[in-house]
Amino acid sequence: MERPYPCDVCHNTFRDTGSLKVHQCVHTEERPYRCDMCNKTFKILRILKAHQRVHTGERPYHCESCNKTFSNKGDLTVHQRVHTGDRPYSCDVCKKSFSKKSSLKVHQRLHTGDRPYSCDVCNKTFSDLGNLKGHQHLHTGERPYSCDMCNKTFSNISNLKVHHRLHTGERPYSCDVCNKTFSFSHSLKGHQRVHTGERPYRCDVCNKNFSLISNMKKHRRLHAVDVNV
Repeated sequence: MERPYPCDVCHNTFRDTGSLKVHQCVHTEERPYRCDMCNKTFKILRILKAHQRVHTGERPYHCESCNKTFSNKGDLTVHQRVHTGDRPYSCDVCKKSFSKKSSLKVHQRLHTGDRPYSCDVCNKTFSDLGNLKGHQHLHTGERPYSCDMCNKTFSNISNLKVHHRLHTGERPYSCDVCNKTFSFSHSLKGHQRVHTGERPYRCDVCNKNFSLISNMKKHRRLHAVDVNV
C-alpha cells in the first residue's frame, strides 16, 4: 500500500496527511487535545477518548472467556493473553517472555541496570515509573486506589490488582509442570520448587533449608522458644 507522506524528522511514511499530523506530535511538545473534566492534555485524539472513560466509567470492551470488561481495546488484548498463554515479547538476553511490551522494557532494565526514575524526596531510583509513583505515596501517606468490593485502599494500583483476585478467584499463573494455577506470581514460584527441589532459604541457627521463606520463619521461631525455655 502506497505511503506517500513522509515525516521530515524521522522519515517514516504514512498513507494520509491526517496520520502524518498525528505522528508529528511525537516529535513536538504539542498536546492539542484536552480533557474537559481534569484538563489533562494528549497528543492523540483517540487516547483522549480512551482517557475520558476513566471519568465516565464506560468499559465497552469485554472478554468472551471471563466477561471482564475494559475501557480500551488494548487492555482487553493484553488481558486475553491470560487465557491464551500468549507471551509474544521475548528478552534477547535471557529469553524470558512477556505478554506486554512495556513489561519487557521494564524487565530489560534488570540486565542494563538502568533506573531512570528518581524520587524527588529521598532520591531512591526505580526501573519502572509505576513503582516510583507507588513509592512516593509512602512519603505522602496517600492511598488513592480503592477496592470497589471491600473499600480497602492501596498506595499503588498493582497491589490493588493483586488484591482483586481475592474477590474474583482469578488464578492467572500456571505451573508448566503440573498445570496447577495460582493467584499470585510468588505463590507459583514457591510451588515450582516442589518440582525443582530448590530450597533457597536457610535457618541461620541450624542450617536447615526451606523452599518457602514463610516456612523458614516458622521454623526459626522454634529456636526462639528453645532459648526462652
